[in-house]
Amino acid sequence: MALVATENYSESYGASYGESYGEAFAATGAAAAMTPAAEQKHLLAYAPLVKKIVRQLNSQVAGAIDREDMEQIGLMGLLEALRRYGEPDAGFGSYASLRIRGAILDELRRQDWRPRAVRQQSHKLRDGVRALTRKLGREPSEQEAIAGLGITAEEYMAYQLDENAEVLASFDDLLQEQGSEMGAGHSPSPEEQLMVRRSLEQALNGLNEREQRVVQMYYEFELSYKEIAAVLDLTDARVCQLNKAALNKMKAVLQA
Repeated sequence: MALVATENYSESYGASYGESYGEAFAATGAAAAMTPAAEQKHLLAYAPLVKKIVRQLNSQVAGAIDREDMEQIGLMGLLEALRRYGEPDAGFGSYASLRIRGAILDELRRQDWRPRAVRQQSHKLRDGVRALTRKLGREPSEQEAIAGLGITAEEYMAYQLDENAEVLASFDDLLQEQGSEMGAGHSPSPEEQLMVRRSLEQALNGLNEREQRVVQMYYEFELSYKEIAAVLDLTDARVCQLNKAALNKMKAVLQA
């Protein structure tokens, strides 16, 4: 099911979903000011963002989903982002990045892609980190977690990546819930689109400076955890930890 953002996007969409792009557009409801032609233009413009995110996630999921399928899912996340956000501005890239990642991770979660042994190990580590947190009265540092759980730095990094995936999927669920409150087939009004933008701005303003930098570098500039770690002079796992904390804070603000 290879949906690609190309000049014949409409034809590819129909081959994949059994309906024309125009029919899907009418069925789901797009922003009043966004025509199918405008959507296609923006999909083409942001297609490189989808590809970059797929490259980042593909290295973390060990080929659980075909790369082309991941790109198609990402494009659908981008399309949904356009319809909820409206005409892209300077803040759209970060919002779209969240929705694209969320769409892909949601599909991974739906397919239950992780082997049972991996899931069990992840749950065991999570319980261990929670026990350490209760004992210390705070979240353990990377060194404390590695020593306390008797794991390697690589295992701790894998745990942080797994935690990030779950938090981001949960955050995307919240964004989708807020969108679904408008009702199926409802075209978001300019006021509703503005509310989405202001809610995100408020959520971002609730982060501390370091968390804001991590979110900006990862979701807006599309840097990898390793690249962000080099810029901030942190470990990869610490960057993952900061990203998770930022998403949890933003989620709390959006739920308030």
